Amino acid sequence: MVNSPDPEALSPHEQQRYARHLSLPGFSVQSQHILRDSRVLVIGAGGLGSSSLLYLAAAGVGHITIIDDDVVDESNLQRQIIHTESRIGKSKVESSRETLLALNSRLHVTAISEGLHPDNAVALFQEHDVVLDGSDNFLTRYLAADASEISGTPLVWATISQFFAQLSVFWPDRGPGLRDLYPEIPDPDSVPSCAEGGVLGALVGMVGSYMAAEAIKVLTKIGEPALGKLIVMDVFDATFRTFSFASDPQRKPVTSLAEITALWRDRPSVHSYSPVVDVKPDDVRTMVDDGAILVDVRDAKERSEGFIPRSYGVPLAEVLEQGWDSLKDAMSECPEPSDIILYCRTGVRSRRAIAHLVQHREESRWGDSLRLFNAAGGIEAWRAVFPEDVER
Repeated sequence: MVNSPDPEALSPHEQQRYARHLSLPGFSVQSQHILRDSRVLVIGAGGLGSSSLLYLAAAGVGHITIIDDDVVDESNLQRQIIHTESRIGKSKVESSRETLLALNSRLHVTAISEGLHPDNAVALFQEHDVVLDGSDNFLTRYLAADASEISGTPLVWATISQFFAQLSVFWPDRGPGLRDLYPEIPDPDSVPSCAEGGVLGALVGMVGSYMAAEAIKVLTKIGEPALGKLIVMDVFDATFRTFSFASDPQRKPVTSLAEITALWRDRPSVHSYSPVVDVKPDDVRTMVDDGAILVDVRDAKERSEGFIPRSYGVPLAEVLEQGWDSLKDAMSECPEPSDIILYCRTGVRSRRAIAHLVQHREESRWGDSLRLFNAAGGIEAWRAVFPEDVER
């Protein structure tokens, strides 16, 4: 945690490196020393995490912890600027660590290649001075907010979608929290993901940088952090608005993760089943040639507009309602276990179908011997690689 600063402790190198900080009104040698002694946790090394991590490292934060269980994908590079083409397939936390140390070799970087979950959240928050939430799903955001309230650790929060973003700072005992702003956890499908709805990469960078600025203000106590403020950005219409909100006096304080833990157990997750992996169009074609079953989980109208050859149409709604029975026709000609590849338009609904099938694996006559794959990027990626190989 932050120690009592010694104003004389900045080396000549640090004084030179952070000279533009030290010229700021109200930003002193003591402020820079506070940053050097601070421990910051960043949840997610994706879009928001990329720019926030870079600016925290550049600012001289002494110890940064990154937690993320994902690997770098080519589609990430449009907005996740901390990663490079050469690191596709590499752990995001290790890729981030490599970039940060190249930027500032005096950093201490801890890379945790797993997700934030109820078993590790509170302890991690207690070990850090401020946390930045760059996660991409509602359940993790509420887990982070609850862990912040339990531990008393300030949380810089942001969310993005397409051309729009929201940002706030939640600091227990000093201002309202996420559950004061949005009391109920939204349904996972209430907002399109980046893969489904898209996102402007430059907006992600802007918001991640803003998160880093808020964290620096919280740590150094300069300026006014966005406590009790919801900052709403719309880069499409070039608007930037700030709304005030307050703590709900009727809301019970969060004292445990019991609610989140119960929801966590029931959440659909493909990460919980390691053999499920994304495959690119070239691999899809090769696997189908070798006998893999290809399943299109889009609806009938979408399929009528074009589908990947040798695929079976089984809409997502049927998979969710009937489980493994929905695949009986597709699997009827396969006496032995065979790989199954699922696809949709961009790869999001097919991952949801896989998560559902994994949860009900005991209903499959082949059990764990059958492997499930997701066609990365869906039929859009297939069209980009094989534009002439789409049937109607």
